[in-house]
Amino acid sequence: DPNAPKRGLSAYMFFANEQRENVRDENPGISFGQVGKILGERWKALNDKQRAPYEAKAAADKKRYEDEKQAYQVSTDVYYP
Repeated sequence: DPNAPKRGLSAYMFFANEQRENVRDENPGISFGQVGKILGERWKALNDKQRAPYEAKAAADKKRYEDEKQAYQVSTDVYYP
């Protein structure tokens, strides 16, 4: 359903969205796959304290999704698990 709310992003996705341009700037001409590999390595290198802001964003986005999903289900009488 194109009108259904979008799912929440993961902590990694918030990190990747924030860091993607930095990786491209630091590595001109890099392929899409290589960008993903570098982002994954950088994510794995973060400690819990460094991950905390992204985890908080993910938790807030999950709450947003749950609230929007519930409102959407009520307005359309459609159930999404």
